Amino acid sequence: MAAARVTHAMCISVTYPEWPSVVALAERYDNIYATAGVHPDYEDIEEPTVASLLERAAHPKARAIGETGLDYYRLQGDLSWQRERFRTHIRAARECGKPLVIHTRSASEDTLAIMREERASEVGGVMHCFTETWEVASAAMDLGFHISFSGIVSFKSAKDLRDVARKVPLERMLIETDAPYLAPVPYRGKRNEPSFVPHVAAAIATERGVDAETIGAVTSQNFFSLFKVNP
Repeated sequence: MAAARVTHAMCISVTYPEWPSVVALAERYDNIYATAGVHPDYEDIEEPTVASLLERAAHPKARAIGETGLDYYRLQGDLSWQRERFRTHIRAARECGKPLVIHTRSASEDTLAIMREERASEVGGVMHCFTETWEVASAAMDLGFHISFSGIVSFKSAKDLRDVARKVPLERMLIETDAPYLAPVPYRGKRNEPSFVPHVAAAIATERGVDAETIGAVTSQNFFSLFKVNP
């Protein structure tokens, strides 16, 4: 990260058993922060409650609630538990005043509906690893959310996503790796890591006709502001 001039990172919680290692990494490094949450892809695991999320979110290095949301791509059938889990995260975020890290895949209509019903706009957050349409991005931004682009934006097949990346206002944009997945070109297919995120910035910069330094500087400031991190 340091060699690539990536100065800060958010380590994402996806299950409760992994929380100790997530927060330990954040405690070890001044420039790494953590989230508290249980990912929608995991069924039949310890279910989060508002109280248990708040307990974890009280840690001084925990700066967001999530990863949470809906995923109808990986799981089918009765997913009412997934929607209820999402609502629990939003309620916890509103109670502690911390932003949300939201995952949505093949579920954008229900994701946005629950965000509205549970008043996610009161805390805002980020639509993580965004792969949806401009209409979904606009609706999320209307609720006070940022749009975060991963290495997918550099893939040759991702023309529609690059169109979205051209339209999102810079003040509402974030960039990420989603490590260890979705390594950007020229590392596609390899294990992703935080030092690769400048390639995401470069792909967006090319589409917008600016330099990668501009994308890096603006998205860094957005990260600091959203997650209340000191540069």
